[in-house]
Amino acid sequence: MFTGIIQAVGRIASREERGGDARLVVDAGRLDLSDVAIGDSIAVAGVCLTVVAIDGTHWAADVSIETLARTTLGGLAVGAGVNLEKALRLADRLGGHLVSGHVDGVGQVLGIDDDGASQRWRFGLPRPLARYVAVKGSISVDGTSLTVNAAGEADFGVTLIPHTLAATTFGERVVGDAVNIEVDLIARYAERLAGSGSA
Repeated sequence: MFTGIIQAVGRIASREERGGDARLVVDAGRLDLSDVAIGDSIAVAGVCLTVVAIDGTHWAADVSIETLARTTLGGLAVGAGVNLEKALRLADRLGGHLVSGHVDGVGQVLGIDDDGASQRWRFGLPRPLARYVAVKGSISVDGTSLTVNAAGEADFGVTLIPHTLAATTFGERVVGDAVNIEVDLIARYAERLAGSGSA
């Protein structure tokens, strides 16, 4: 489990194809790996991956065919920037919202407009996911916890403050880029409970 508060921007250092799967080696950048062990989870652009090797400031993860096909990880090139967050510990502050690291779909940057020192961003998302997106609700985009300020039938809007732009990969994104979307867990559970027919 994660919070959606990005701890560092890393880079894809290398990529090795392994019979349809891939092994990604990530340069952790400023992410402290001193308390990370083999088997721990780190979210990469919002995708929960398992650490299989650590070497100094680099760590590796094996990514399945399924994950490569259903997230943006399949299209990441060597050198690409990625948002990084270590798994939540029970004693940690929950600064964002509960994020599982299980991507619901791939969206797209549709628009970026200046709004004072901040920016208003609009994202497209698969229509089946739109019902889980509500104004003032939470959503994870490339692993970043964001507050929704506009919601449409196949798009939503957020405001990114200067800190978020500087501390994440959003500063490198342009209109047309693909992004990983994870809807709010609470919205999914609420729908499940509402449809269960039991009290």
